[in-house]
This record gives sequence, structure tokens and C-alpha cells, in this order.
Amino acid sequence: MLLLSNAQPFARGGNRLCFVHPESPGVCIKVRRPDFTLEDCRRKKGFPRNLRPLSSFDDNREEFQVINHLVEDRGQIVLRHIYRCDGFIDTDLGKGLATELVRDEDGRISMSLKQYIYEYGYNSACQEAVDELLSFWREHLIPSRDLLTHNVLVHQANDGRIIRLVVIDGLGSPHFIPFDLLPKFFRHRYVERKIERFLGRIAEFVENCRQGRQPSELGILRDRNLNL
Repeated sequence: MLLLSNAQPFARGGNRLCFVHPESPGVCIKVRRPDFTLEDCRRKKGFPRNLRPLSSFDDNREEFQVINHLVEDRGQIVLRHIYRCDGFIDTDLGKGLATELVRDEDGRISMSLKQYIYEYGYNSACQEAVDELLSFWREHLIPSRDLLTHNVLVHQANDGRIIRLVVIDGLGSPHFIPFDLLPKFFRHRYVERKIERFLGRIAEFVENCRQGRQPSELGILRDRNLNL
């Protein structure tokens, strides 16, 4: 069993905590927040989603299934913009999901798109990287919930060049019918809506930064040097 209760998570999401694997610095372990159970998650949902079984609110379980289905169906190419999912591991905080921990070429944990834009601005290199990600999303019809800037990592080279953007959360769709069984025109429309909302969020965040507003702590890494 992996002991994480005395370790410091390097990131915290709405439902989960993220830890660096103590023996493998290239592996992230995602566990549920102990203060936010599956019952709490279901309770937050409105009718009829709150009628679904508890297992359907398990982010780790869904993420593992979705990513592995995408790899099997679309091939290894999906791992350019979606992180690798390795399986489950027992921890003292419950079942954890072991995933790729994206690090820059200098070894530091890659920052989120939100943090990158806040620190460097929405420059041309960043815009090109976003365009590439969204072209990939359209081409491969990737099922996702809303794309959020704090759930997209910016993988950088030693010279600061952006190698790729990597989506690390929010994959899958809320439909009862499996996404790939939906009509293709519907899947195209669904993906396009997610892209439009994502671009809208970026534009809003860029404007907030221009006006000098401080971003929330969500997705901002204060220590990117863990386990170097």
C-alpha cells in the first residue's frame, strides 16, 4: 500500500487530490478528496443525474475507462494531447489512479494553461498550441466535459518552446448513450460547442489578466520542483 496521508499534494481539484508517486517522479497518483465523498458528489447533482449509481460519480474509474477506450479505438496518437492512464493502486487514502505526470524538459512539473497565460500572456506560441489542440479534438472527436484552462497542461522544452498541450481531466461525456454510439453529426456538434466555450473562457481570462485581476488558486502550482 502506498502511503500518501502525510505527503503534500502538488495539486487539488474539485473532487480529487494529486500526489507525486514517492518512488516514481514521472507518475501522478489521483485520489478522492477525503472531505468530499461520492455521496457528496451525487448530492450536488440535480434531477435526474442524482438518481445514477454511486459508481458513475467515480472520476478515477470513468477516466481510466474513457482514456483506455480512446487508445484502443483511435490509437496511441491520442496520448499526444491526453495523458497516459496506467491503472489503479492501493493507498492509505483509498484507491488511487496512476497516470502520467507531465514534466517539462527541465524536470519541473508542467504548469497549467491558466498559469502560463497569467505569467506569460496569451502569446502567439500559446495561441498556436491551442489551435493544434483544438484541431486534434475535432479530428478525433474526443468526448469531454467542459474544457477548462486549469485542466490543460503546457509541456515546455528547455528553451521555453511549447511542445504540446495535455488535457488531464474532464474526459468523457454525461450522456447515457456511449459517446461513440451517437450519430456523427451530433458528436461533431457536441465537440464544437465544447471548443467554443473553451475559447470563450480563454478570452475572458485574458481580459481579466489585462485588467489586473488575480486568478484563483485552482490550477496554480507554487512548487513545480517536487521529486526532482
